[in-house]
Amino acid sequence: MSSSGKNKKSKAECGQSADNTVSIYTDGGAKPNPGKGGYGVVLKCRQKRKELSGGYRKTTNNRMEITAAIRGLEALKKPATVILYTDSRYLVNAMNKGWARRWRRNNWMRTREEPALNADLWARLLKLCDQHNVTFQWVKAHDSCKENNRCDALASKARRQKNLAIDKGFRRSGSR
Repeated sequence: MSSSGKNKKSKAECGQSADNTVSIYTDGGAKPNPGKGGYGVVLKCRQKRKELSGGYRKTTNNRMEITAAIRGLEALKKPATVILYTDSRYLVNAMNKGWARRWRRNNWMRTREEPALNADLWARLLKLCDQHNVTFQWVKAHDSCKENNRCDALASKARRQKNLAIDKGFRRSGSR
């Protein structure tokens, strides 16, 4: 937070990078949950900007949040330093606290009895993170980060499209 006001975001909190760092903003959701889902991504580096979005017939909020991060990283043409902004604490905590890497080490098990959910997506995301230097940064949803708000609009529009794709990894009992 800046010292000049409680509601103003610092450059680090909302991606005003002046160097070659790529800022990736992501959002995803499903309505109802589970239900029709969409993701939105905004990539920015220096003066370049790219938007991505897509939707699925039946999926979950968490799957769309992870998918947005995957799609953003897949759009990079070469290894990069990335700050990935998301309003998903699930995504930030799984990556920053090492949960996803631990689940992978434990053959996609959260505990001895409980499988990790969304293992197909976590595996893809971890592979991409091995190719890039990625920092995951949480931002408050529907707040003053205009790019996060744009991602929300892209995701909402994507899930309302006709002919949505099938989320082949979605399984009612194995996804959340």
